[in-house]
Amino acid sequence: MTTPDSFHVPDGPHDIRLVVCDMDGTLLDAAKRIPDALWPLVDHMRERGIVFAPASGRQHATLARQFERLGEGLVVIAENGSYVARGGVEISSSPLPDGVLGDIVAAVRDHARAGFDVGTVVCGKRSAYIERDDAAFVEKASPYYAALEIVDDLAAVDDAILKVAVYDFGNAAHDTAPVLARFQGDLAVVVSDRHWIDIMRTGVHKGVAVARLQEALGVTPEQTVVFGDYLNDLEMMDRGHLSFAMANAHPDVAQRARYRAPSNVDAGVITTLRRLLDHPLTSS
Repeated sequence: MTTPDSFHVPDGPHDIRLVVCDMDGTLLDAAKRIPDALWPLVDHMRERGIVFAPASGRQHATLARQFERLGEGLVVIAENGSYVARGGVEISSSPLPDGVLGDIVAAVRDHARAGFDVGTVVCGKRSAYIERDDAAFVEKASPYYAALEIVDDLAAVDDAILKVAVYDFGNAAHDTAPVLARFQGDLAVVVSDRHWIDIMRTGVHKGVAVARLQEALGVTPEQTVVFGDYLNDLEMMDRGHLSFAMANAHPDVAQRARYRAPSNVDAGVITTLRRLLDHPLTSS
């Protein structure tokens, strides 16, 4: 992989058919809002036959609500790649293996009893579920899970479980990731930002999700643009020839991507897409 150039957009022409974009730290601004400039840009891309797909640890219901104005054909990569849908129809899903949920829930409960301020979200196809119902934890979980239910026992949830997300009010990588490391191997344990850790089926990540979406759409990596900033975006950097790490990206993501984009607070996704779209592929 080449060393990413700072804020460099390669010269065209570009035959772009798919744009995949992470949310937090990438598309969303400092207030965690979608920039207003995205909507006319996505309309313009649609006119040119380009699919825009948000890729996030958020659930499908949350992304569908955030991007409601894009209409019925919305394409999303949800739950860090364990669920992919187009127009509300499932393209792929990768639930956790049977029998592991109880062990994960018990491990986080033990960690909390040891004095760590943590909470668990069990992410199913129908809804997300929590048993910790204090306002502080609900406030952290609810922005990511529009469909959220409080239950008495997370280990007894009856749903197809796509992911378990653990929120650490302290430092997730330092305090909680080591406790969950024993699940690594049979499962994938990924630190997705300073506070969140996601546990999924091994081999499931945004890169696999992008590959499945490309297959469904008939799109190649050479026709794909990807944007990301954190460790849960690493694998999808390999699925787009035009891969961009944000200026605020984790060093590992910056190394994996081919190019750099301005930071999310500087509307880096918008700026970069505008430049790319200024150099379309033209017929001879």
